[in-house]
Amino acid sequence: MSRIGVALEAAGVIEQRRLRAVTDLAWPRVITGFAIMSKQAVDLALVGIALGSAAVAGLAFAGAFWLLGKFLAIGLAGGTVALVSQQYGAGNDAQASLVVKQSVLLAAVVSVPTAAAFALAAEPLVALVGGDAGAAAVGDGALYLSIAALGLPFEFVNMIASRTYAAVGDTLTPMVIRSLGATINVVLSAALIFGAGLGVAGAAIGTVASLAAVTLAFLPGMVGRSYGGRGSLPVPVRADRPHLALGTLRELASVSGPLIGRRLAEGIVTFPLLTIAAGFGPVVVAAYAAARRIRALMDCISWGFSIAASTLVGQRLGADDEPEATAYGAAILRLSAATSLVTTVVVLAVARPIAGVFVEPAELDAATVFVRVAALSAVALAIKASATGVLRGAGDTRIPFYAALLALYVFALPAAALGRVTAIGVAGLYAALVFEAAIPALVTGWRFRSGRWRAVSRQYRPPATGD
Repeated sequence: MSRIGVALEAAGVIEQRRLRAVTDLAWPRVITGFAIMSKQAVDLALVGIALGSAAVAGLAFAGAFWLLGKFLAIGLAGGTVALVSQQYGAGNDAQASLVVKQSVLLAAVVSVPTAAAFALAAEPLVALVGGDAGAAAVGDGALYLSIAALGLPFEFVNMIASRTYAAVGDTLTPMVIRSLGATINVVLSAALIFGAGLGVAGAAIGTVASLAAVTLAFLPGMVGRSYGGRGSLPVPVRADRPHLALGTLRELASVSGPLIGRRLAEGIVTFPLLTIAAGFGPVVVAAYAAARRIRALMDCISWGFSIAASTLVGQRLGADDEPEATAYGAAILRLSAATSLVTTVVVLAVARPIAGVFVEPAELDAATVFVRVAALSAVALAIKASATGVLRGAGDTRIPFYAALLALYVFALPAAALGRVTAIGVAGLYAALVFEAAIPALVTGWRFRSGRWRAVSRQYRPPATGD
């Protein structure tokens, strides 16, 4: 690590002292991300091996609804990490604890009716998006969604817990817990799909069971108990009053609202994109879904840098040290871009065998092109993630929301739709993959360079009460 640090400092990427602080926070989050996204990719691959491309397409349709619910959780958790990191950085532990409690309450209010709606209306929902892909794909997707939706309330709590730990500088505890959950998911899903012959239902049951296990594992730490001497949360959920704090809820809504809006925009656009892909047949849907999974795996490294940016920038702003917050943000942006460039080169070199994991040999050429396009767009996705992490740490969450709307609805969706009515065909989907990453990278990068996020942070920044 010391040699790498020297080389990165010499190249002007990041100073060694900041590198250590960033990597200490980032690497557990990267491992967590790989565990979570590998689980989803493995589910897709296992179902593809057992049942073929139609089942993979069905999971893609169901996954769009699941992702919509998960994006709600991510948006709420983003507001949590912003407010908790600033309050914790200022030494206001009691207020930070109150933020966590309000986040958990909001998670329950949002997740339970969402899960019920998805479970009860699974078949018409999936048919609405994937009807053109055939009855088999719709049936498999509806079965998966009706079961997997029951895991959404657990996922909401898991997101709040993970981000709360990150906000106080502990990304190791959630890494261990969520990685264990991902392992349970993979093992259980494989056993149920192949051993018990449950197919798509087995993958869904494995997902719900693993999410419930993660929630149970988080509970002791979230109420302030330790795991063998470590892992207790310094800002736990407390049983004492107040249980409902309207002022804190308003702040949480103010910061989380644009994050939720951005995530919803990203989730909702998936439906017309999948509908467009379905018009080209289940093979294109499977290839498109596989490419997005691979890019999500690549983006796991950016997850680490993004959460490190939110935590380090938020804590420095909470301590009223704007120059150090800016220096950390710039360094993380450079490091994220450099790292993503390396992973992109690697994935491009092995794109064909990667694609072969998800599709049958006759479909390999189409899937390989999708994987390569997705890999090329991953560098922009990394820049967007880190810049968004900085802005989120400052409470400046509106610009990433506007950037997502611009990218998805003004560029990506029209490009994909153009492919259905002109000779460019599936190339419209390639362009959509690039636009949805590149436009937000440009906008959030500009916002960071403008420095206006520092002024926004002063609206939420508490007076420092620590030593």
